[in-house]
Amino acid sequence: MGETEEDLDRAFRELLERLEESVPEIQAEGARRRWISLLEDAGRRVLARREGRSFPGEFGILGASPAMEKVFTLLRKVLPSDYPVLVTGESGTGKELVARALHEYGPRKDRTFLSENCAAIPETLLESILFGHAKGAFTGAHRDNPGHFVAADRGTLFLDEIGDMPLSMQSKLLRVLQDGEIRPVGGEGVRKVDVRLIAATNRDLRLRVREKAFREDLFYRLNVLEIHLPPLRERGGDILLLAEHFLFQASEDLGRPLELSEDARDFLRTRSWPGNVRQLENEIRRAAALARGPVLEPSDFSPTLGD
Repeated sequence: MGETEEDLDRAFRELLERLEESVPEIQAEGARRRWISLLEDAGRRVLARREGRSFPGEFGILGASPAMEKVFTLLRKVLPSDYPVLVTGESGTGKELVARALHEYGPRKDRTFLSENCAAIPETLLESILFGHAKGAFTGAHRDNPGHFVAADRGTLFLDEIGDMPLSMQSKLLRVLQDGEIRPVGGEGVRKVDVRLIAATNRDLRLRVREKAFREDLFYRLNVLEIHLPPLRERGGDILLLAEHFLFQASEDLGRPLELSEDARDFLRTRSWPGNVRQLENEIRRAAALARGPVLEPSDFSPTLGD
């Protein structure tokens, strides 16, 4: 009952040595690394369960830092409800992963999950995509289109970058949240829908409300439950946990063994990562593709990371 993670690591490495003696095939470097990864992950899971903590990979999200423990704890509380959820955090922190977890581990997991980026689509097209349109509603509307709210009925709709949604669209979205009804563009009737809405933003919506760029009533409708994702720089050891995970994936993709030197590990741990997890993943993949040998050094990463 008093094992530390170091004790478990030692026990698993001893087990690995016994496995290597009995199954020579896993002495191949790629297979050996895979066994090490699986055993270490199992050890972390056992230790976490004994201590009543989440384990890395819970809800499909890697993280073992105290900051992410808070996120996992909140996720467990929020999962069973049908209330709207607002996911906040800087770009690249994994907001869509949280939205998918809310769906895939919640009561609507067997229903449809749809996502849309509110900042990437013109306002006129966004209304049609979300609420649908009737045949002949506009040029090119050759047939009825149900829209995301109808397609996700009894499921989940994730609206990313909600802070950039135009004000006129905000009022239409508010009506759906209040009445559970949508009216297609060019349509005469309304349709009842049952959709769990999850919205995400990297903006300060309270500031947007003060600036009259976001409706206050919509903000309160969306902000029934809020999950804030910490930036990577506040997640401590998660940086190396994620780096090793991404490097293992890159190694599998490239078909050759790769690892981080101690200098590279120290280098990655001390960067600020303004682009968060997305930036770290891209850096690991880039370095893996361009590495001159099997061991990645600080020089294998983008020069700008050293700033």
